[in-house]
Amino acid sequence: SLYVGDLAPDVTEAMLFEKFSVVGPVLSIRVCRDMVTRRSLGYAYVNFQQPADAERALDLMNFEVLKDRPMRIMWSQRDPSLRRSGVGNVFIKNLDKSIDNKQMYDTFSSFGNILSCKVAQDAEGNSKGYGFVHFETEEAAQYAIQETHGMLLFDKKVFVGRFVPRKEREKELGEKAKKFT
Repeated sequence: SLYVGDLAPDVTEAMLFEKFSVVGPVLSIRVCRDMVTRRSLGYAYVNFQQPADAERALDLMNFEVLKDRPMRIMWSQRDPSLRRSGVGNVFIKNLDKSIDNKQMYDTFSSFGNILSCKVAQDAEGNSKGYGFVHFETEEAAQYAIQETHGMLLFDKKVFVGRFVPRKEREKELGEKAKKFT
């Protein structure tokens, strides 16, 4: 099962079926919608009959444009514990505003298998100058940090480090604050 994100609000199951069925037989497609308004939440799940077709779709169609937006495709991660654990998750800041999801994916994919990759954006879709890459393994994340921290990317020196969840950062800041009072 593939997660397809960053979709335009008016993308339908039929549009996705047309796009993905070129790769292989599609079992089902579901655009996720708000339960009350029925408006699209901007992501969908695509299920192929054969896992090899899903793999090919991920390889060939990631960041392909649909309705003027590049689709962000990744394996559907049904188990939220992996996402929440922070294992393999890398934070990148001081990104040039012109860097998009695909460029970041291309930059970091040589370090290991990427589960997800996203540049943070404001309401208008402009880069906020930071992003996240979630690698399949902690080793790949460490390798990426070691090789890219402090490097120049589009003439900007980037910070690349382990992702630290907000609660952990706040706790750390609280401890530091106590030392100075």
